[in-house]
Amino acid sequence: MTRSQLGPQFWRRLRLFIFDLDGTLIDSRLDLANSVNATLQEFGFQARPQEEIFRYVGRGASMLIRRSLGHPEDDQLVQRALAFFLRYYREHMLDHTVTYPGVREGLAQLAGNGRVLTVLTNKPERFTRAILEGLGLGSYFRLVCGADSFERKKPHPQGVEAILAQTEIAKTEALVVGDSDVDVLTARNAGLPVCAVTYGLGRHGLREQPPDLLVDSLLELAGLVASAARRT
Repeated sequence: MTRSQLGPQFWRRLRLFIFDLDGTLIDSRLDLANSVNATLQEFGFQARPQEEIFRYVGRGASMLIRRSLGHPEDDQLVQRALAFFLRYYREHMLDHTVTYPGVREGLAQLAGNGRVLTVLTNKPERFTRAILEGLGLGSYFRLVCGADSFERKKPHPQGVEAILAQTEIAKTEALVVGDSDVDVLTARNAGLPVCAVTYGLGRHGLREQPPDLLVDSLLELAGLVASAARRT
């Protein structure tokens, strides 16, 4: 389902991939929803339908809990609920979480040949690293950055700018890969092109914030890169 506004010159010079995590590399929906509902029940709230919780994912754990609680004015309640959620999720974040089809194969094909793979997510960094290691993906990534890695999280461009600085790679050689409007806005704010996957949690937001490229799997993205390399 490749729909690209990116020309052949871009693919030939592409060196850096900045991947989102939830909805892009991993299907974490059930573990997140179960952890949210465990939190709601702990604090006397009714459980929410899983599909409703899925729509809240993407802007960090604090916003996930605040929205799940119904945006209460009691900030102390939100903080207590957030602390419980983080403890519960840490224990259960690999109960059902798996990689999406084509992710392992796509990463394997994209890695090497001077290309650098990184992760930038609004999930806490320590959770992100634990999940990547638990799923056997950690070795693919030079940098792994989470919501607490920088002062500002996505869609603020600070994380992207830090990755560019640490890898010493130019914006013209980099691509953000995500699943939601948050990822598209992050790329736009940083002045980078963006690829979105069609299968993720945030695909409903891509209509208002369309990416430069839309693919059905990371294997499809890897095929575009490989095709460009063969033409050089």
